[in-house]
Amino acid sequence: MITAIIVIFCIGYLLIALEHNIRLNKTAPALLAGIICWAIYIVAADNKQLVQEQLYHHLAEISQILFFLLGAMTIVELIDAHDGFDIVKNQINTKNNKRLLWVMSLISFFLAAIIDNLTTAIVMVSILRKVVKDKEQRLLFAGVMVICANAGGVWSPIGAVTTTMLWIKGQVSAGAVITEIFLPSLACALTPLIYYQFKLPKQEIQQFSEKNEEANPDGKTMLTLGVGILIMVPIFKTLTGLPPFMGMLLGLGLVWVISEVIHSNKDDERRRPLSVAHALSRIDTSSILFFLGILLAVGALESTHILTNFSEIVTNAVKDFNLISLIIGASSSVVDNVPLLAAVQNMYSMEQFPMDSKFWLLTAYSTGTGGSILIIGSAAGVAAMGMEDITFTWYLKRMSLIAIAGFLVGAGVFFLLHGW
Repeated sequence: MITAIIVIFCIGYLLIALEHNIRLNKTAPALLAGIICWAIYIVAADNKQLVQEQLYHHLAEISQILFFLLGAMTIVELIDAHDGFDIVKNQINTKNNKRLLWVMSLISFFLAAIIDNLTTAIVMVSILRKVVKDKEQRLLFAGVMVICANAGGVWSPIGAVTTTMLWIKGQVSAGAVITEIFLPSLACALTPLIYYQFKLPKQEIQQFSEKNEEANPDGKTMLTLGVGILIMVPIFKTLTGLPPFMGMLLGLGLVWVISEVIHSNKDDERRRPLSVAHALSRIDTSSILFFLGILLAVGALESTHILTNFSEIVTNAVKDFNLISLIIGASSSVVDNVPLLAAVQNMYSMEQFPMDSKFWLLTAYSTGTGGSILIIGSAAGVAAMGMEDITFTWYLKRMSLIAIAGFLVGAGVFFLLHGW
């Protein structure tokens, strides 16, 4: 049984890693791996009632992440439907290429902490395409913005899926993530910016687009409301003690009511694309199902004690938990960081590493920023890759060494703050 589960999981993991090579959406192998692993487990088990109880336990934890992501993605889609992000574009009014790189990258860094790194990459690359005409300049800007978006996401409990997973499971607190990881993340983001400040020749951006004077009048309202609600989620958890997904769904309900009131005087045809119902139809449902499948698979590995045994092997081989965290971060550039982190979460217990211990904080930093090393190592990178046709080879030659430098500089700042 154990061998069969490991084989199925490894095959699923391999298919996920080779998603772009084999042109098979990673959601399919994730779902198959998750269900088949549990099917093998329950068929071979003597106590099937125990297996069902373990499955329900994992499903309760997984559903918290899924509902949280569902609410966050819907709110962001609603802001986009009202052209709220055009307000950000209209504030960018420089033609100097170095200054523009700094402005857009720092916006990416801070915006990712609020609306997550994937959505930030999509929003900022969309803005970039309206601002910069030259293809090579856009690729360079997009590459740096991916690094900054990933770095910005890790210092917020709602900025990166990996940090959110650690926060929801209680391994890190919102306060510790912000205060302890902000400076390492900022150092990681500033590294490519400082490099290109000296490396990039100064020139004027070609055909800077004019501001959109006919912006949606409700865009500012929905942007302010949506961002405000996202920021309030950690505060809601702190004040009430309820899980984060409750605060996110509360926020979604508030946005839903307010959006209906705002558009109450419009006819059905004009209201439909601006409604929460329409936003729900536009969210990336395949990503939600991907998380479900891969977290079910990891849950099966935990319930069969495979992860516990593997953690003992890794710990005995490496012996240094700081090094383990950094290896996990670097590995997340090759394999998907969500299942990688899910495995790590179940490999090491809260008794071994309590909330806000250095191991969990460093793991949050590493898994979020390590994915920038390769273009396929993060959801933000994959999104930029698809939107701007960035090739794996181009990113490897132009950005990977800079991303490694940023990753190590940020880690160095972390160790200066916390010691090795």
